[in-house]
Amino acid sequence: MEDITGGASLPSTGTDAKKRRVTYFYEPTIGDYYYGQGHPMKPHRIRMAHNLIVHYALHRRMEINRPFPAGPTDIRKFHSDEYVEFLSSVSPQSVGDPAFGRQLKRFNVGEDCPVFDGLFGFCQASAGGSIGAAVKLNRGDADIALNWAGGLHHAKRSEASGFCYVNDIVLGILELLKVHRRVLYVDIDVHHGDGVEEAFYTTDRVMTVSFHKYGDFFPGTGHIKDTGAGQGKNYALNIPLNDGMDDENFRGLFRPLIQKVMEVYQPDAVVLQCGADSLSGDRLGCFNLSVKGHADCLRFLRSYNVPLMVLGGGGYTIRNVARCWCYETAVAVGVEPDNKLPYNEYFEYFGPDYTLHVEPSNVENLNSPKDMERIRNILLEQLSRLPNAPSVPFQTTPPTTEVPEEAEEDMDQRPKRRIWNGEDFESDHDEDEKPEPRFFNADAQPNNKTRDGVDTMEEDKKEHPGL
Repeated sequence: MEDITGGASLPSTGTDAKKRRVTYFYEPTIGDYYYGQGHPMKPHRIRMAHNLIVHYALHRRMEINRPFPAGPTDIRKFHSDEYVEFLSSVSPQSVGDPAFGRQLKRFNVGEDCPVFDGLFGFCQASAGGSIGAAVKLNRGDADIALNWAGGLHHAKRSEASGFCYVNDIVLGILELLKVHRRVLYVDIDVHHGDGVEEAFYTTDRVMTVSFHKYGDFFPGTGHIKDTGAGQGKNYALNIPLNDGMDDENFRGLFRPLIQKVMEVYQPDAVVLQCGADSLSGDRLGCFNLSVKGHADCLRFLRSYNVPLMVLGGGGYTIRNVARCWCYETAVAVGVEPDNKLPYNEYFEYFGPDYTLHVEPSNVENLNSPKDMERIRNILLEQLSRLPNAPSVPFQTTPPTTEVPEEAEEDMDQRPKRRIWNGEDFESDHDEDEKPEPRFFNADAQPNNKTRDGVDTMEEDKKEHPGL
């Protein structure tokens, strides 16, 4: 395991400049995985973010770990045996086999969630990082643990969904629950964190809070009235939002709601999913957050000094994803990086300005002050119904996961919905053009607005010169 301390002279940031022990998980091969030509999910973005992190010398302020790959036994702690067996054995070569053909449909693999070379290895790296991050927090070896390859929040127990196959978040939270009585999950991806909410819908040991676009938008869940069931009643908080959400309005909801959650629920650990598709100009998103506005969520949760796991998620304009996760890494370690980007291997992606921050666009904000006040009041009322710090006794505490030291280095049937239509990306077209989704509401009309961007085929060629 590589433990690097010290680093470049960067000024401290914010009112809470107290240093945190930060641990960072990165698999060097993660950028080699490739969903296929034109697919908007590009693991390459994680390599780009890592490259910026290194060139800003942020890695010198963290402990660097290469995640131990999550094994089938680890993954089965949430996912079904049959599904894990399928993921570990399917390959592009076996897809034509009739036996696999039936399973593809059963497990929702093939369109949004294609079979690609190394699929299970990708899942193992993502899940291994989140489980490893939880182990670090459980041991008290870190205050903040980062895994930008994690945050794949749509995966269900026996089903892939929304580009996600294995739900690393659920696996990480299950690991945290071995030591911590209450875990708070916060999701700022533009899509509803449905897989995580569903996994913990009936328990008060995990509270889920999701800020997301709601309506004719994947996955179609996350209504404000969806609040949990049984023991978990009122422990699911859904904040449904409209197109054009900006920094000011987002902060005006996020801070008071999370402050109330922290006061009432008093979690022992927090997991923050930082899906970057809520940024302005995202290829599939519709919000208008700046990198600083997005990172303000991390800054606010960091200020509570509760063990914090920080994960990636969505994000499809990859140059902005890299910017965002690099900046949020800086927030985690407590420094303010220069806006002028250092030269790096992907410098041409960031032109013409070559800056860390990008200005939000002038799109209309469809979230009215009246709507924001109504949502805030409804949710604060829901939170007022919670007992203070619910007593959640342990039954039997399962053994904690042992991550080999030598491996470390530097429920119900739902209608199928899709995030994208693969045919829309087979021809040359702007990276940020809106795909024609299959909406939750079958009667809805698709939104074909476009944004300025770069050619997807050109990005594919940069990542994979053989194309």
